[in-house]
Amino acid sequence: MSEDHHTTQPNQQASTGLVPEPVSYLLTLSRPRFWLYLAGPVLVGVAYAAASVDDLVAPSALALFAYFLLPANLFLYGVNDVFDTDVDAENPKKTGDDAKEVRFEGQGAVLWVITLSVGLLFSVLLVVPMAAWPWLAGWLFLATNYSAPPFRFKTTPILDSVSNGLYILPGVAAYAALAGHAPPLLAVLGGWLWTMGMHTFSAIPDILPDRRAGIQTTATWLGARHAYWYCAIVWLLAALGFALIDVRLALPLLAYPILALTVRYSNIDVDRAYWWFPYLNALVGMTLTLGGLWRLLYG
Repeated sequence: MSEDHHTTQPNQQASTGLVPEPVSYLLTLSRPRFWLYLAGPVLVGVAYAAASVDDLVAPSALALFAYFLLPANLFLYGVNDVFDTDVDAENPKKTGDDAKEVRFEGQGAVLWVITLSVGLLFSVLLVVPMAAWPWLAGWLFLATNYSAPPFRFKTTPILDSVSNGLYILPGVAAYAALAGHAPPLLAVLGGWLWTMGMHTFSAIPDILPDRRAGIQTTATWLGARHAYWYCAIVWLLAALGFALIDVRLALPLLAYPILALTVRYSNIDVDRAYWWFPYLNALVGMTLTLGGLWRLLYG
């Protein structure tokens, strides 16, 4: 999560007349392509924790999905962009005519939605059982301190990767909310390793701008060639963790190390491959969710 300068950025201009410019800006800041990175694990957690079809639409499940679909993304990326103002001046994702993301330039609305998102999370606590609270607290801690001082995990190699486990915590919270307890430890570990690979792969396109900005990450520390192998290894370990629960859970995850090594040893531009992941994640997440629903309906 890092990203710019430029005097005219098309994606930061006023929106089409149907959506007010501040709303358009905030929606772009929330990274719609990545909304399911937080909300998707909720769906997976609900599918495997549900004891009946009614559980799928339980108030706690609906509240968690709604929160992690948009408010959580506004908080996570809002905090990220506020503390990355200088770093973003070097990030090609937010510079140039083809920039796909926006840059924080002091907009007060961002600070308001960050505050509102925290308030909404506390509202969610009133709906979900206490078994989910520690996982939601862990998410808030990591989502804040990934970008914000004094920890700013994103600037410390390995810690930046490990702290990205924040993306799996919504799914763990959803599982705990319905089941009354956390999912199997191997599932949590496997999911955490998956997020670590996701983080480092997404940081490979940012190696040069991060180095110019003086930011150290796992990707800048390892260098691109070794970073691909790091991703492949942690993704293989993630698949192994799920395989020890049920080999069927591991099969979709094998797509990730295959893709990492394919990009490493081919002419595929990593900047292009980076934008494939929302589709890959949606497909893998859908497969896992359908597996959980099959278990629920057919045993």
